[in-house]
Amino acid sequence: MKVLLIGSGGREHALAWKLAQSPLLETLYAAPGNPGIAGCATLVALDIEDHATVAAFCKENGVTFVVVGPEAPLVAGMADVLRTAGIDVFGPSAAAAQLEGSKGFTKDLCAKYDIPTGAYQRFTDAAAARAYVEREGSPIVIKADGLAAGKGVTVAMTLDEALAAVDDCFDGAFGAAGAEVVVEAFLDGEEASFFCLCDGVNALPLASAQDHKRVGDGDTGPNTGGMGAYSPAPVMTPDMVARTMKEIIEPTIRGMAADGHPFQGVLFAGLMITAKGPELIEYNVRFGDPECQVLMMRLESDLLPILHAAATGRLDTVSASWRDAPALTVVMASKGYPGAYEKNTPIRALPTDDAASKVFHAGTALKDGQLVATGGRVLNVTAVAATVAEAQKAAYQALDQVEWDNGFSRRDIGWRAVAREKA
Repeated sequence: MKVLLIGSGGREHALAWKLAQSPLLETLYAAPGNPGIAGCATLVALDIEDHATVAAFCKENGVTFVVVGPEAPLVAGMADVLRTAGIDVFGPSAAAAQLEGSKGFTKDLCAKYDIPTGAYQRFTDAAAARAYVEREGSPIVIKADGLAAGKGVTVAMTLDEALAAVDDCFDGAFGAAGAEVVVEAFLDGEEASFFCLCDGVNALPLASAQDHKRVGDGDTGPNTGGMGAYSPAPVMTPDMVARTMKEIIEPTIRGMAADGHPFQGVLFAGLMITAKGPELIEYNVRFGDPECQVLMMRLESDLLPILHAAATGRLDTVSASWRDAPALTVVMASKGYPGAYEKNTPIRALPTDDAASKVFHAGTALKDGQLVATGGRVLNVTAVAATVAEAQKAAYQALDQVEWDNGFSRRDIGWRAVAREKA
């Protein structure tokens, strides 16, 4: 197969690395890719916002399968254009991608199909939202309805913080994404990320992970796109996985099909494991970043036929096998992230990849032959080992070999799981 991968981040590097191992693969293209992805794919300079140009490239180069990494092209309808052109694509239609593109859409779906989630209200008026927040009190969660690159959610522990978050949304801090705001109840428990492939009818559960959203050690500071992750998440016991499939994933798949937009792709369920069981925080319609990096390190099966089965309605013919060993990834970010940060700072050295550890590029570029950091989250230093504690140790040993003056990381990724192992 000739395959085109869309995207340029750490998630896409992990997908490219795994896809490149497939014996079914003839050629792997990536658009736009990054210097890490260039090691396992042919980079092509396509404008991925121009979906017709992407389809034309596929036709001209014999590409029969496209894997879309990030959410923005999916919400904008790339999968629809490619399917109309007769090209198989891993990723949902624009209508189905509303599960991530609109927080309110997902909450309404949960209400309609009795999927457990926090109580909520939708607002297009700042005064009404503020009045509701003042009536409900804190803690409370404020979300920009649309795509905000992982930054449109505030878990407000005080009333002042909640009201400021409402004002930020309506004052344009997140652009059009904040034109509507969802205010929802604070859920108390332990978070987990759960991934499941869907072909519109069938579901194939993948693995779980736990992300670390806050920028500082001990889960302090502002939320980010994710500062590290590990897989599996111990809180996702076999019983909790079974409940998640029955109570959350399966009614979602049935409901989306019944509403006329069947979901094909990967459902990434952000869960809160509460005293009542699993409750849905939000859906994403693509692999998590950095969760994808640890999933790909643990996946034993060939990724390509599994993704293609999801794209072509044949998920009931495939299965996925996983290494028992846990994987852990640490994000190296530019100093200042998630606020303002300096771009194009030089990365002078990286550790050598081996069977147990791998560096995925998330926000890098080559400038005059020099590797530089171009993003907020820049590198994903990833390791797999017999225990989470050993994977954590190996990841940080590799991370300490990175020579990049402007980089920083949390030093406690996996702390909950490490504590569980010691208990």
